[in-house]
Amino acid sequence: MIDLHSHTTASDGHLDAGALVREAWQAGIRVLAVTDHDTVAAIVAAREAATALGLTLVNGIEITAIDGGRDVHVLGYFFDPDAPALGRCLVAQRAARRDRVRAMAVRLAECGVPVDMEPLLALTPVERAVGRPALAEALVAAGHVRSPREAFDSWIGEGCPAWVRRDGPSVRDVIAVLHDAGGLASVAHPVLYDRDDEIARWQAAGLDAIEVYHSEHGAADVARYRALAEGLGMLVTGGSDFHGERPARTSRSRPRILGRVSLPEDEFGRLLEARRLKAEG
Repeated sequence: MIDLHSHTTASDGHLDAGALVREAWQAGIRVLAVTDHDTVAAIVAAREAATALGLTLVNGIEITAIDGGRDVHVLGYFFDPDAPALGRCLVAQRAARRDRVRAMAVRLAECGVPVDMEPLLALTPVERAVGRPALAEALVAAGHVRSPREAFDSWIGEGCPAWVRRDGPSVRDVIAVLHDAGGLASVAHPVLYDRDDEIARWQAAGLDAIEVYHSEHGAADVARYRALAEGLGMLVTGGSDFHGERPARTSRSRPRILGRVSLPEDEFGRLLEARRLKAEG
């Protein structure tokens, strides 16, 4: 099995890199990409664990871009994690994440549901990405909600009282950073955006692939995005988007479990060929 979308405690996953790789192996996955949000902090540890098991690890990341005032997640693969431009981009992204968490905490306090995020932010290494899941867990710990799902649905999801829009680079800029680092760029879980008409525009900006296979994609979604990728001549990616949690994060989400989603081997072969051609220049 091939899973090119997963997360560790370096961003909003619940397992550290070693535990994630071991659980992936036990689930039958033999090719894995760790795609933490806006950080590559887990790649070294994940590679060590993967090498010990004989699992193939693909360098991965999920970078948040902004398009038309809305988030668009761009997956990157096969890049050099030490590329300078990528490093500068990720430092800025993680700083913006912290600023947003602080701004949302201020709004929560104004709503009468205060949480103190400063101790967590002070203890979290700058290489790790902090986002709304940490805020959701803080709301649970403070007794304001019963679960992270309730936190997202009631307080910090889009359109909720403590929601704060994110600032960040454009889709074009994120793609350029990934290409500069020698990587390929894929739009993540497109069904969550309801913006299929924009994919051709993102392709014109350099987007290489569409994440066709994803835990949130039903059979009709997979068929639709496969057809769209074929029609545009784009590559295909796929993965579970596993975070380590068993229940769905929000009432609108489906569970994301290792072993439930796999990229077909022939599609992975096309990604490898595209990587080879890019490396040859």
